[in-house]
Amino acid sequence: MATEGRDIAQNRKARHDFHIEETFECGIVLTGTEIKSVRNRRVNFKDSFARVKNGEVWIHNMHISPYEQGNRFNHDPVRARKLLLHKKEINKLAGMTKEKGYTLVPLKMYIKNGVAKVLIGIGKGKKKYDKREDLKQKAMKREVEREFKDRQIGRS
Repeated sequence: MATEGRDIAQNRKARHDFHIEETFECGIVLTGTEIKSVRNRRVNFKDSFARVKNGEVWIHNMHISPYEQGNRFNHDPVRARKLLLHKKEINKLAGMTKEKGYTLVPLKMYIKNGVAKVLIGIGKGKKKYDKREDLKQKAMKREVEREFKDRQIGRS
């Protein structure tokens, strides 16, 4: 299988917009045409989120494109999909999301042992100044690496 063990999709904005405190690996309930689209990397996490409802975890607004070779029974691209977790983990997630400012954020989707998995994190929203500080740190780190690389090339 070509996509085995590799990331299918990543939510790049998640770590920019949230402080991720803890992550959980969970399975996802998909239909036949959905898993085929996932294997073709036709997944988009933009504006997606997870929510605990009636003792179950659901992921909302995750876009899985319709399968090209599918027929009239193709799936709805943005339907809510159930995530598979142990009861203890669901209770922990429910307790943490009831605290003010915490939310469940999908971080990435990948295939592990032939099964689609989603990595979700418990995140607390960043303020605007936190985001600016992260960008400054990233720019300084990039500058230091560039300077170090220039010095390595100059000595050779």
